[in-house]
Amino acid sequence: MKSETRNPTSEGSPKPEAPSPGAELRSPESPGRPRPKRRKGIADVAALDTGTPGFPALGCSAKAARTSDFGLRTSDFLRPSAFGFRILPLLALVLTSCAVGPNYHRPAALGTNAMPASFAGSTSTNAGDWKPAEPSAHLSRGTWWEMFGDSELNRLEALATTNNQQLAAALANFQQARALVGVARADFFPQISADPAFNRQHLSANQSSGPGGASHGTTFNTWSIPLDATWELDIWGRVRREVEGARARMTSSADLIESTKLSIQAEVANDYFTLRSLDAQYQVLEETAVAYRRALELTQNRRHGGIATDLDVSLAQTQLSTTEAQVPAVQLQRANILHALAVLCGQPAPTFQVSVVHDALGAAQKAFDAGPGIPVAVPSELLERRPDIASAERLMAAANADVGLAYAAFFPRLMLNGMAGLASINASTLFDWQSRLWSVGPSLTMPLFTGGRNRAQLASSRATYEATVANYRQTVLSAFQDVEDQLAAQRLLANQTEKEYVALQSARRTVDISMTKYKGGVITYLDVVVAQSAALNLEQNVLQLNAQRLGAAVSLVKALGAGWTADTYQAAAAATGK
Repeated sequence: MKSETRNPTSEGSPKPEAPSPGAELRSPESPGRPRPKRRKGIADVAALDTGTPGFPALGCSAKAARTSDFGLRTSDFLRPSAFGFRILPLLALVLTSCAVGPNYHRPAALGTNAMPASFAGSTSTNAGDWKPAEPSAHLSRGTWWEMFGDSELNRLEALATTNNQQLAAALANFQQARALVGVARADFFPQISADPAFNRQHLSANQSSGPGGASHGTTFNTWSIPLDATWELDIWGRVRREVEGARARMTSSADLIESTKLSIQAEVANDYFTLRSLDAQYQVLEETAVAYRRALELTQNRRHGGIATDLDVSLAQTQLSTTEAQVPAVQLQRANILHALAVLCGQPAPTFQVSVVHDALGAAQKAFDAGPGIPVAVPSELLERRPDIASAERLMAAANADVGLAYAAFFPRLMLNGMAGLASINASTLFDWQSRLWSVGPSLTMPLFTGGRNRAQLASSRATYEATVANYRQTVLSAFQDVEDQLAAQRLLANQTEKEYVALQSARRTVDISMTKYKGGVITYLDVVVAQSAALNLEQNVLQLNAQRLGAAVSLVKALGAGWTADTYQAAAAATGK
């Protein structure tokens, strides 16, 4: 076939217009009209450098110069796109936007009630130092148990702090809460994913392939490697509220670790003093049983001599048997306390032992009495040390953030979506530049009708917040109750112990006098039994009261949130002159 050369001006091409009269007057070279200024592009700069128009000096044609090696025009990289101008106001809106919903302000700890001026059970007053409680659970709890000067207690506290499983669970819960903060913060950043796929498909021969055409039953492959990116513009603060709530819950979980640790340490100390009290009671019962056996032998000898009666012998035997019967009961209580200590210390009960120390209870009481005492008449900073108050306060902040999150559900969510990748029907051409594809653009999700779900969610979040406020105030009230209870226990148990000790001394003298009179035949053995029973009961009461006083001291430390170490305790003792 003979090739045909067409004139560019023919067959549809516009013909050049004839110059109109006076065109020479409008020529750029004409001095009658100034030449219009034109911005210089890359081609113009190259022309200025080489003295020739276009890009001949660069070794490429003008057409090639306008197209980069990647198939894109050079001007696409130099001029801002219309989409870029549209997205800049959105980014500025994100940077200046505020989070919807209520901002957190800590409610009054006692509601409408005024903060008390001082503890009712405190001996000194410092009403001017009181202020609203601000939880500061990050402060160290201290090794407060060292004030009792018991090395075995120190060993048990160290075991419980490192091996207790409840504490390990609380630590794991904190790690989970910290990870959830990372999950919430991830929404601040674009989410990018890849979805490579291969698909082989066959089109139906009876299916239309488009307007005016029919499919021929084609079978083909599709290879694709797309990268999808999505970024939510946090205009209404949904993500920020979510992160705010996650961080508050993480802090609450950290406070719960301290609360759990303090509770376990206090429980170990209470159980330890109970164990020492049972050891002391066991020793008293053993010593008393030895004395009662001697009294029984004496009564039996007097019966053989015709001085005593069978009633005296029966009373002595009953007194001895009753005392011996109390020994297994005390041993059972000791075994239960020992097993409880094993669990608290994270040790197996069959192999766990606590060494028996003579008069350990009295030594602990003397060491405690020799110190400056627990600083009970203090401002509310000590209540601020309570980690349960701090945890409850942080849960309020988290619930408040959830209210803001529920508010954000009423507003539209603006997303920036982008996709770029490669697609081809042939694997050999998949990575060719011509196989590229991309798309970018925003999307808006707006709740138009949700059947009342958003309103119900907002009402639920508000109710949850009110519940956390009530729980926080209940925790504060319980903290005041704990302090007052233990202050009263300290004062009243000390008074009771003093009177019980006086009664014990009198009972011991009564036993000696009654035994002397019985040997002289002045009274019957029934009077001796009554005196002995009273003395034994008082012995046990004094031992139990000593343990209760030490337990009350431990509970007071817990109620005040602890916060003492051996160094600060000794410094306080030196300051008070003890």
